[in-house]
Amino acid sequence: MQSPHHDPGFTVRLAGTGVRADDAGSAPAGKSFARRRRNRHGRGLRGELMLPTLPAYRTRAERFDDMVLDSAQRLHDIWGKTLDGVRFAVEEIPPRLEQLVAEATTAPMGQYAPATADEGPVITLYRRVVEQVCGSREELQDLVHDVVVEHTAEMLGVAPETLDPVYRRRY
Repeated sequence: MQSPHHDPGFTVRLAGTGVRADDAGSAPAGKSFARRRRNRHGRGLRGELMLPTLPAYRTRAERFDDMVLDSAQRLHDIWGKTLDGVRFAVEEIPPRLEQLVAEATTAPMGQYAPATADEGPVITLYRRVVEQVCGSREELQDLVHDVVVEHTAEMLGVAPETLDPVYRRRY
């Protein structure tokens, strides 16, 4: 999941894994997949079950991460240095979701955390909440972009319409 335009100050962090999008292709610690394959009955090593050209090769979570990366990259292309140091994260569900459901409040689709002394600002999207609202892949892509735009606009203190000219004009 690498961006076609790599900028040193622009990162997308996948929350919970501690892995940056630039490092997502490297092998995890422990047994690698190549060592786990078996030579069953002397017929050679097993091949891939799903070819990379087929739609089911990538998981829903990986496709969602790509949508967030595309939206963040689009905003970065428009605004440039203004968004340097901003991190975009994806988490499965918001913290304390059970408490929100018990109180009958709607779960947030994303969150903006201002910069601290240790790290820059972080915009987090909650994958399951956003996916639950959408009925199709096109709606999901539009909603992901809108959530990214809304929280980035909150961070910059501007209206979302001024941040991205096509904000909410696709429906």
